[in-house]
Amino acid sequence: MERNRKLNTLSQYLLMVLLLFTGLNAGAQEQNTDTKFRMPLKDAIHMLEERFQIEIRFDDHLVDGVELDYAPWRLRADRDQSLANVFSPLDLKVQKVSENKYKLKEYEYFRWEVQEAWDYLDYLAGKYHDKESWLLRKDSIRTDLMKALKLDPLPEYGNRKPIRTKKRNHGDYTVENFALEIMPGLFINGSIYRPKKVSGKIPLMLSPDGHWGGHRFRKDAQIRNAMIAKMGAVSVSYDLFAWGESLLQFNSEDHRRPLALTVQTLSALRILDMMLEEKQIDPNRVGISGGSGGGNHAVLVTAIDGRIKLSIPVASLSSYHFGGCPCESGFPIHFSANGTNNVEIAAMTAPRPQLLISDGGDWTAHMPEHDFPYLKNVYRYFGAESELENVHLPDDAHDFGYSKRKPVYTFLIKHFGLNSGKYLTSDGEFEESSCVIEEEEDMYAFGKNGQRLPENAIIGYEELEKLFKQY
Repeated sequence: MERNRKLNTLSQYLLMVLLLFTGLNAGAQEQNTDTKFRMPLKDAIHMLEERFQIEIRFDDHLVDGVELDYAPWRLRADRDQSLANVFSPLDLKVQKVSENKYKLKEYEYFRWEVQEAWDYLDYLAGKYHDKESWLLRKDSIRTDLMKALKLDPLPEYGNRKPIRTKKRNHGDYTVENFALEIMPGLFINGSIYRPKKVSGKIPLMLSPDGHWGGHRFRKDAQIRNAMIAKMGAVSVSYDLFAWGESLLQFNSEDHRRPLALTVQTLSALRILDMMLEEKQIDPNRVGISGGSGGGNHAVLVTAIDGRIKLSIPVASLSSYHFGGCPCESGFPIHFSANGTNNVEIAAMTAPRPQLLISDGGDWTAHMPEHDFPYLKNVYRYFGAESELENVHLPDDAHDFGYSKRKPVYTFLIKHFGLNSGKYLTSDGEFEESSCVIEEEEDMYAFGKNGQRLPENAIIGYEELEKLFKQY
């Protein structure tokens, strides 16, 4: 009997173990609070579509293998709140394409909802109410900007004497290329457009560009600089970091690394140093105008350098778009003075003349509605409302075409006294056809194959990082 009792006990124990193992194995397959009710993101998207009768389009790489915890509990009665609850934790967002149709995208840190950005701009505006309080705010922002840019103090110069090519004669203007060593072994390259005949002091314009293909070698970029020179100013067109001839020192992917912002800003400051050494340049008529990312660059340079007397950001300025490239936001400049944005930085131009060119085809589409009135109010602190203008082109796309170049020319004629002369037709249009479009290689300072790149030139982003660590 004792033997049978032991056998029964052993059988019961084995049965218990078997049942426990089976239960654990089954539990692993079930959804419960221990497994956080995981759901594939694709299934969560279908749940949203059925719940709110919408369509959400997506690229497979955004959702494949992605799971979401507690997806059903994230839904609310409000559709927009539900979409935010589902996608925000995954750094994803949906963009409304049309009524009841959405497109899933990666989260864009640099793009806010319009009303959210306007509310934030109103919050910033509440920090000052007159000229004195604004100037205190401006000084605080500038101090932090320089620190964020790693330009406080400014780093050591390289050889201050630029490398120049022979001038090319194009009738009523000339073009020469240059390379300037802005730090030891680090060069900025560009082209200088000059009027052929000058008398007395003449204005200077810096002309950075955005991320359009071809950059400063593009036809429309060459036309803009040539026209400014034809009408009596010197215009300096220069490369983005890791674009153009900068590719002799860096890889194209280095443009999307933080120091791109610092190098581009420092480039503008060094070019100003170089050009203002010329006795013919009028220091009271120095301006900057760039498009897209070049427009944000123009705003930033004007904010930190009082030598700039006029600014024209084109297809760039917006309270709800911070600039999606590291060359615009690679370092935390927008955290300056406990938080700012590009429109408040543009307000730092006041009371200097500023023309904002916006269009309906990009993030400047709402400029006249809120951002421009905010800027107008800051200019009002100085009694300088007339110095601020906005040309809004609701049917235009994101470019620097003639419709945008025309108001640039007009603004420079008004404020810098450029001479439109024979270039302005009787019907009020500017004649650009006599501008010479050069071949790209003709605009190189270091030669067709980079053969004139100095021996001390640093090569690679790691060398750039080492260079900045010295300061």
